[in-house]
Amino acid sequence: MTIQRKLGVARLGMVEYLTALRLQEAAVRARQSEAIGDTLLILEHPHVFTLGRGADAGFLRRQPAGVDVHRVSRGGQITYHGPGQLVAYPILKLEGKARDVGRYLRDLEAVMIAALARIGIAAGRRDKLTGVWVGEKKIASIGVGLRRWVTFHGFALNVACDLSYFDAIVPCGIVGCEMTSIAALNAAQVSVGSIAPLVEQSFAEGFGYELTAALEPAALWSLIDAGASHCEARSS
Repeated sequence: MTIQRKLGVARLGMVEYLTALRLQEAAVRARQSEAIGDTLLILEHPHVFTLGRGADAGFLRRQPAGVDVHRVSRGGQITYHGPGQLVAYPILKLEGKARDVGRYLRDLEAVMIAALARIGIAAGRRDKLTGVWVGEKKIASIGVGLRRWVTFHGFALNVACDLSYFDAIVPCGIVGCEMTSIAALNAAQVSVGSIAPLVEQSFAEGFGYELTAALEPAALWSLIDAGASHCEARSS
C-alpha cells in the first residue's frame, strides 16, 4: 500500500514577527518528534526589518519610526516584512536526497515562479542570487534555517505591500536592487488572501504532496505552550 504524502497548511493572518518565530521554533520541535507532519505556515507581519545571522547591519540605511529590527538565525542579509506581503514558513523534515540546502532553495524559488505564472506573471531566477525576479526587479526573497534537517524561516512574496519601506534598506544586501510586487505589475486587485491558495497549490505540487489539509490555527498555537511546559519539566 502506497502512503500518500500529506501537507498541513495553516493560514494565520497578521502575526507579530517574534510571536511567529516562537511558533516556528515550537513547530520545529514538534516536527522533529513526529508530533506534527510537514506543515506550511502562511501569514503576514506588521512592519519589521530582519537580518540574517551573518548579515551586515550597514545595509539598514535608516530605521523608520515604529519599525522593529531583529537579527535572527536564518541565512541571508536584510529584508523587510509588512502588511500585503505573503510570508510562508515551511516546517518540513528533509530526508534522503532532499537533504540538500541548495536544492531546497531552488525548489522554493520554483514554487513562487509557478504561483506567479498562474496569474500571468513571468518570473525567474538570476544567476548566483537567491530569490525570484520579474525582469530586473525582485519580487520575492528567501531566507531559511534548518535544525536537524527540519526547515524553518522561509520566503516572502510581495503581493500588495508598501514598497517604499524597501528604500530604508539595501534589499538582501544587493546594491541597486529594486523591488516590485504583484500589485505593481498587475492592474487587477490582489491580496494575500487571494494569492495564498495559488502558493499553497504550487508548493504542494512542487514538493510532491498528494494531499493537503487545512490546519486549525489554535492547534498550532498550543505548541508554544506545550514547548514551554516541556522546557520547564526539563529544568525542574
